[in-house]
Amino acid sequence: MKRAKILWADDEIDLLKPYILFLNEKGFDVVEVNNGRDSIELCHTQRFDIVFLDEHMPGISGLETLVEINDAYPDIPIVMITKSEDEGIMEKAIGRKITDYLIKPVNPHQILLVIKKILDKQEIILETNVENYRGDFAKLANEIDNCTTAEGWKSIYKRLVAWEIDFAGSNNPMNEILQMQKLEANAVFARYVRGNYENWFDDKQSESPLLSHNVFSDKVFPLLDDGEKVFLIIVDNFRLDQWESIKDMVSNYFTVKDELYFSILPTATQYARNAIFAGKTPLQISKQHSELWRYESDDDGKNISEESLIDIQLREKGRHERIAYHKINNNIEGEKILSDFGNLEANDLNVLVYNFIDILSHARTEQKMLQELVPNEAAYRSLTKAWFQHSPLLSLLKKISEKGYKVVFTTDHGTIRVRNPLKVIVERSVNSNPRYKVDRNLTYDTKKVFEIVQPEKVGLPSPNLSSRYIFALSDAFFVYPNNSNHYVSFYEDSFQHGGVSMEEMIVPLAVMTPK
Repeated sequence: MKRAKILWADDEIDLLKPYILFLNEKGFDVVEVNNGRDSIELCHTQRFDIVFLDEHMPGISGLETLVEINDAYPDIPIVMITKSEDEGIMEKAIGRKITDYLIKPVNPHQILLVIKKILDKQEIILETNVENYRGDFAKLANEIDNCTTAEGWKSIYKRLVAWEIDFAGSNNPMNEILQMQKLEANAVFARYVRGNYENWFDDKQSESPLLSHNVFSDKVFPLLDDGEKVFLIIVDNFRLDQWESIKDMVSNYFTVKDELYFSILPTATQYARNAIFAGKTPLQISKQHSELWRYESDDDGKNISEESLIDIQLREKGRHERIAYHKINNNIEGEKILSDFGNLEANDLNVLVYNFIDILSHARTEQKMLQELVPNEAAYRSLTKAWFQHSPLLSLLKKISEKGYKVVFTTDHGTIRVRNPLKVIVERSVNSNPRYKVDRNLTYDTKKVFEIVQPEKVGLPSPNLSSRYIFALSDAFFVYPNNSNHYVSFYEDSFQHGGVSMEEMIVPLAVMTPK
């Protein structure tokens, strides 16, 4: 059985050596620090089963440390140790949802009793989750095998993500079974997309889900029609599980009505986000506004016309709202938006694009250090939450809520961790994205990809007369036969987007009303 790991922060930690030796003998690993700041930093890099915090420490206090750890990692049990006269402080600590508290002086057996009580509770929760998932497994498997609707797939994906979050950090064998079921679900979802995607672009079909190019008309314009001032906030490359990791923080300031919609293919910024802003498919943009569309072979940026596309959409729909568009790539730009809030209030619609998650996923592909920091989906969620908690974006949302404005909070597409290389042969250099390829001369295994030989039927432009698109399915990624080892080592186990998976295509959208 894995030894429980305990973090103990006390400015007199050297005096607690007998306690720590006692806990070591009882089978616990204890990490010692003498201040709150170090304990916060350690929580960002290591997983602890319990944190002990002394209230009186130099620098930031135990209560301040509690707040930061609890906001970033609310699932970590925290025990506050204080003096008997600190009643006011303890009331505040209890308000911050501490797990338990001890009043000095304490003895080793008190410490041991608290630890066992907490760990037994965690074990009970895990056992309950395991039993509940066992009961849901067969039902989920049946629904996966027989799902024939977009709404059904939304429901399946939400449940799988909920179970994934429940099992986060657990080494229980059921977690491995869950990952296998999710992989199987993605394989069946890929078959569903192959059989239904083209129909979603048929105007005679009434079963199409909400797609990228309808986000403005279905979610943003109705709010403006009601006379609301609206902030449309798009976090690039943002998945459902990441949204779930920050939802509680957002809910402190807004009443949240969230749902899921489908990103168009390719699930890449050039296509999906341009479609959102234009209110049109990429094919319609390329035909009606050719000067604003960039093909894969074009050298300049593929998203340099987003503001123009928004202006065109509003003008063509006869709308006259005052709008502003901003793209935020770092915290400095985020702080500037916050400081300029007074100017934003003059607009009916503010469109803000936050690129941090997309930058993170690309940087993780290229940097070994980030791969170590973000080894899996749970760590990806944790880092997303830590960024959001300390970002100007959360401060901006607080300000928006205080002023009484509404928010549409969403993304353009999600991302998936890829593991299985799939060879594709090309006659020349094509687009670099490992999840989709577009060209007129491609050789591939038709059974292992989603191929679109008539792009115009799904709203995609053709760079050449006979161009076709192919998309990687589930967790596959494309490599070239020549130098394939290089591509495999570079992309394997990285987070990518552009292809067909629940993680990339089924993405969160929340309409938020200030409390």
